[in-house]
Amino acid sequence: MVGAGWSIGAILQKSGRMLADIVLPPLCLACRLPVQGHGGLCAACWREVDFIEPPRCDRLGIPLPYPAGGIIVSAAALASPPDYGRARPVARYDGVMRNLIHDLKYRDRHEGVKLFAGWMGHSGSDVLKGADVLVPVPLARVRLWGRRFNQAALLSRALSGLSGIPEAPLALHRVRRTATQVGLTPEQRRRNVAGAFRVPEGKEVEIADKNVVLIDDVITTGATVNACAKILKRAGASRVDVVALGRVVDPLTPRL
Repeated sequence: MVGAGWSIGAILQKSGRMLADIVLPPLCLACRLPVQGHGGLCAACWREVDFIEPPRCDRLGIPLPYPAGGIIVSAAALASPPDYGRARPVARYDGVMRNLIHDLKYRDRHEGVKLFAGWMGHSGSDVLKGADVLVPVPLARVRLWGRRFNQAALLSRALSGLSGIPEAPLALHRVRRTATQVGLTPEQRRRNVAGAFRVPEGKEVEIADKNVVLIDDVITTGATVNACAKILKRAGASRVDVVALGRVVDPLTPRL
């Protein structure tokens, strides 16, 4: 007889997972060494992820060297306030985190998306608390055809499932292809994405009077999310915040 609390379906499901683990044993997302479960990191690689926790700039989400009590805004944010409200990146974009994001974007390695969404939910808990809708940063159509998926949309869908916050994946379009941002100065990046986004006609209702959280994989200088935030606010968004997996941080900024 089947034991109390166990159904035939549960037993078959557990047996299926055990068989899958034999055929495709769980490996660390980063180093590919064996781990206990699929879609995770080994202890060594986890320690190499440089998570950004307080103290951090409340606007840019960059780590700060020491706590000063209360809400802290960095000199960089005061000198050039972003168009979005608050950014909450998970970790510095280097080392293991950089490799994980590259695997996601360029090598079709999607098995870590649930883990990443959990990280984003933790890092962005304060901005997600008051959020009405998640909007992924869109890809240019040509890049979408070539890559077959938008990594920001994958992250947005997973985070929506975990948080219960609805998403609006088509509320923001990229209306022209932009040059790659790699190697451009901050000013060149800003010019490169200026006018590249719009809210399609009829989609304003998904944005108007809403607290929007933009979802992206990496914040570099902030030019892309700034351009997106500006357009969303023009479409009537009450507030626009950002949650991302990685953040490029000045290498001179001390690690905590």
